Amino acid sequence: MTDLVRYACEEGVARIVLSRPARANAIDLPTAHALGAAVDRAAAADVRAVVVLGEGGRFCAGGDVAAMAAAADRADYVEKLALALDDVFQRLGGLSKPVVAGVRGAVAGAGLALMLSCDVIVSAASTKFLSAYGDVGLTPDCGVSYLLPRAIGQQRALELALTGRVLTAVEGQEWGLVTEVVDEASVDARAVQLGERLAAGPTHALGETRRLLRSGQLTREQAGREEARVIARAMGGAEATALVESFASSGGKGENGRPAA
Repeated sequence: MTDLVRYACEEGVARIVLSRPARANAIDLPTAHALGAAVDRAAAADVRAVVVLGEGGRFCAGGDVAAMAAAADRADYVEKLALALDDVFQRLGGLSKPVVAGVRGAVAGAGLALMLSCDVIVSAASTKFLSAYGDVGLTPDCGVSYLLPRAIGQQRALELALTGRVLTAVEGQEWGLVTEVVDEASVDARAVQLGERLAAGPTHALGETRRLLRSGQLTREQAGREEARVIARAMGGAEATALVESFASSGGKGENGRPAA
């Protein structure tokens, strides 16, 4: 692991921190590889939840345009970077455990794909969200054209990508881009708190729920069959066995006294 991306794991919660604050945590090829190594470490069985953060005032400005401009073959470099990052984000999105992101400052370009590869997104009230590709004459990469319309709808995604509109954190929450908005000083702590809460839950069930909800290529019929297969497998596991027995013995009251759905 390099100092481009910091990794730590405590009590089942892995923290992955982009650590290029002087570059607004923009991602070049070495950073993409370091991020991939961190994601692979987070796939370990002892990790029950993951928190993704950015060091300094900005979460992630997307691909490092300065690195692109400095490359001897710019087109080749951009293609390699896009493919490497896309692979990393797919691995992050495919983890069998929930992922929380804490964002602040600005989330732009491929930074949107990184954020949307996470499940629960905590945003500082001052955060701005933008496509930014058109500003440098480029097009979406790293899964943005897939993830963004799925999160906010096709027409809103087109508006964001084509007009250069910048969304505030409140607008981002209204559009479904982020989960909750907190004050600047609370972002990291709130993201870690949510990570700890998720880590305390039934890991297998949460991981499979994440996978099912992210399986966008299934038909309605295929989704129903896959859900039936997965829930049956979960019911046979130790986590569900203990929780179901506890629920039944409590007279049909779940955690916090909630009744069955």
